[in-house]
Amino acid sequence: MEPIQSKAAQGRVADAPSGHWVYRILPRWLWPHAQLARWDRPIGWQLLLWPCWWSAALAASAYPRPTDPLLSLLPAPWYLVLFLIGAVAMRGAGCTYNDLVDQDIDNQVERTRSRPLPAGKVTRRQAWAFLVIQALVGLAVLLQFNSFAVLLGIGSLAVVAIYPFMKRFTNWPQLVLGLAFSWGALMGWAVEFGNLDGPAVMLYIGSILWVIGYDTIYAHQDKEDDAIVGVRSTARLFGDNTKTWLVGFYGGALVCFAIAFAAAQAPAPALAGLVAAGAHMARQITVLDIDDPDQCMLLFRSNNQVGWLVFLGLIGGALWVALKPLV
Repeated sequence: MEPIQSKAAQGRVADAPSGHWVYRILPRWLWPHAQLARWDRPIGWQLLLWPCWWSAALAASAYPRPTDPLLSLLPAPWYLVLFLIGAVAMRGAGCTYNDLVDQDIDNQVERTRSRPLPAGKVTRRQAWAFLVIQALVGLAVLLQFNSFAVLLGIGSLAVVAIYPFMKRFTNWPQLVLGLAFSWGALMGWAVEFGNLDGPAVMLYIGSILWVIGYDTIYAHQDKEDDAIVGVRSTARLFGDNTKTWLVGFYGGALVCFAIAFAAAQAPAPALAGLVAAGAHMARQITVLDIDDPDQCMLLFRSNNQVGWLVFLGLIGGALWVALKPLV
């Protein structure tokens, strides 16, 4: 079991699982870079990936005809792989950038002072170099798409650049995170059609609401330290009213998703995924204890299951269109 990292010893960061492959397989000199990219905490790239995959699946099955072959109704596997690589690379680049901006704050928060920069395990120059490498991987992925999607993807960088500073000026940094983390909801549609339309916009808005919801749960882990160092968040803003706000955000997300599906004429069985996702979200709200940091982390991570449910619903809808004439 790896010790929690500190200036005196190398180890894992506080919120990373012990025994993760990063610590079992990678040489120790690579650990700080893996920690900067959050390879030992995959939930971030998973949550960044889901809007991309949702959008790709929605675009593929949009406006279906009974004569459409099955493969034309499913998202192209190559695009899914590209989105996966891009999500890992750009989430890593974004986290590295956040750590560079927030080094002084991270040093004052219990959960984050074990990160490689405040723990002194990597220099700022090394972190910047690693950021550039990850960004170049993301650019290589982006250049595989059409010109409209390339320009759209580049446009997301403005939101990514300002996000780390928002917690210093507004109680709504989770909104800005939602703008950045939901960008993939636009990208999948743009890659398929070379433009943006109503379904993609509604999927984007719904994803923003979802992100605000789950990141509010996440932020409750650090609210006491955040109050001391002056970091703002929706967790601190909502306080004991968090559950009420979550009903609004998660409920609004589901409504927007349903509107997006309807506008794209997604097959009706796709709604089953939204119903299952809604049940999962309701459970999160019901059991949430905002004063239990460990539970907040578990509930935050469980949103990966929401991603799967929505995505599999869209895939199921596509299969239903293709197989219905055969039954």
